[in-house]
Amino acid sequence: MNIPPRHPSRPSPSGPEQHELAPSAAASEPRRAAPTAVVAVKKIFAAETGNYFLLLGTTLFITIFGLVMVLSSSSVTALKTSDDAFSEFTGQGLYVLIGIPLMLVVSRLPAFFWKKWAWRAVVFTLIMQCLVFTGLGYGYGGNRNWLDLGAFTVQPSELVKLALCVWLGFILSTKRELLRDWRHVALPIAPVAILAIGLVLLGNDLGTAVIMLGIVFGSLFFAGVRLRFLALPLAGIVAFGLLFAQLSSSRRARIDAWLSGCGIDDYLNECWQIQHGTWALASGGLFGVGLGNSKTKWSWLPHAETDFIFSIIGEELGMVGAVVVLLLFVVMAVAFVRIMRQTRDPFARIVTGGVLMWVIGQAFVNIAVVLGVLPVLGVPLPLVSSGGSALIATLLAIGVVLSFARTQPDKNGGTDPMTPAERSRLAAAQRNTAARNRPAR
Repeated sequence: MNIPPRHPSRPSPSGPEQHELAPSAAASEPRRAAPTAVVAVKKIFAAETGNYFLLLGTTLFITIFGLVMVLSSSSVTALKTSDDAFSEFTGQGLYVLIGIPLMLVVSRLPAFFWKKWAWRAVVFTLIMQCLVFTGLGYGYGGNRNWLDLGAFTVQPSELVKLALCVWLGFILSTKRELLRDWRHVALPIAPVAILAIGLVLLGNDLGTAVIMLGIVFGSLFFAGVRLRFLALPLAGIVAFGLLFAQLSSSRRARIDAWLSGCGIDDYLNECWQIQHGTWALASGGLFGVGLGNSKTKWSWLPHAETDFIFSIIGEELGMVGAVVVLLLFVVMAVAFVRIMRQTRDPFARIVTGGVLMWVIGQAFVNIAVVLGVLPVLGVPLPLVSSGGSALIATLLAIGVVLSFARTQPDKNGGTDPMTPAERSRLAAAQRNTAARNRPAR
């Protein structure tokens, strides 16, 4: 019987020879490149932290919410004065379109940029504040703190706040080893702070001066200055504030009405604004009368879109809307504190503390005035009230804090400018180098 010749057996497709000779299907297929837009977005946000997005998201939400409330609270007054119910909203919307991109651009700048320009910024803004006493300046409601530049107006004191935050952070972080000596705390901080606040007080703007004092003392506190160094200046400032308040008859009348309560004779004068603000809050109830349905904004409440916009929020959105606004500022304060705890750079911590005292402190003062806890001081609700200079300056200040929140702290202090992917590649390269240099046994 003829037996056919045996053919050599073919290797099994799953055998080891197949893995050695034939390339895998995955290796033979071309690797798909990620879309360019996706790569660009990942590169932009590679270094951002959770605190960055927490602060950014809260800021954007409050700003857009404020734009809606400016439209609701100012429509009647704008229609009466300019025959255009959207004129105030349009102007505020333009400032939002300018301020948000500026905030994002500022958030990309490194910390050494702010240290380099700290002195120049404070000198430049103080010069601008001095210009309000020239022909370029004009006053409103007894305050002379604006510059009329023709097409638009500027409130230099808002920019002074930002310059003070950065400058105080630079000075206190540079002298942090000398802050146990009160002379190093006083110089050069006391002369510059007194000059800045004094120029604002000369313009008769007590509310802005109070916020600037909060920035100075907050920066000193977060820098670790001893509390006994702050007690004596604080007592002197309180005494001076009481004296300054007596120099203006309208301011003295507002404080007297706040201390003694509003009588029948005060209703048409000092108590008109605070009384109608309180009635607006009370009429809102739990859920409010509905967005746009406020009755108080029909010329009953002066400055409904600026200093007393919280009253309109309470009337139209009720206690629920008012509490949501409070919670948003609480979340923002938590974001500030988390950024301060994240960083080991004293400059970043002090500047963030100053901005915290500015934004959250001003929100507290504004809401306290509307609730009758404090006398009328005339400060807007940050990011919500109408006003271009205040909005842009606040967004710029938050942008500075965002620049500190972009990167995680490194083990040597400060912040690490590398992205997580770059840190992983560097660690792998260091391991490979160590393995090559390890002596053979």
